[in-house]
Amino acid sequence: MGTAEKKNESPLQENAKVVVQDIKVAADDVLKTVKEAIREGNVRRITVKDRDGKVVATFPLAVGVVGVVLAPVLAAIGALTAILTDCTLSIEKGA
Repeated sequence: MGTAEKKNESPLQENAKVVVQDIKVAADDVLKTVKEAIREGNVRRITVKDRDGKVVATFPLAVGVVGVVLAPVLAAIGALTAILTDCTLSIEKGA
């Protein structure tokens, strides 16, 4: 890829603003926290980390995802939290 092509790609990445919010939660509150974040909108990705900060799972979400499409993601997060007692959610939102 030439330098001219790289220059054309970079403005798109520079203009995209992303806010990452790390939230430490107990296993009981994980699904509630995820649902609230999704209701607030603009969630691009949810990353589940163990108490040591190691990434356990990452779930990319499309803009405008609701209802039935979220069910598998919420089920997977629920299964992970059954294993983890304390975890950190990294919620990536488009600004």
